[in-house]
Amino acid sequence: MISITFVVCVLLGALLYEGAALKKKVAGNEAKKVAISEEIKKEEERTKEIEETKEYMQSDEYAEKVARDKLGLVKNNEIVFKEEK
Repeated sequence: MISITFVVCVLLGALLYEGAALKKKVAGNEAKKVAISEEIKKEEERTKEIEETKEYMQSDEYAEKVARDKLGLVKNNEIVFKEEK
């Protein structure tokens, strides 16, 4: 009877120890889950910004801006002032 009680106590102790270890793993996994969720949210926002930039770059407004800035083009009735060096 004593030996059976001893074995049951040892098994109970082992189960409690393993249960505590599993709780730590679950807590760690929950923290990772939260971190990954935040990272996904940031990447979705970044993707949205990239899509908006892509749409802007395909617009006439962007083409006109690039033509003015990089190529120095102007519209017909515009007056261009240049600085003297």
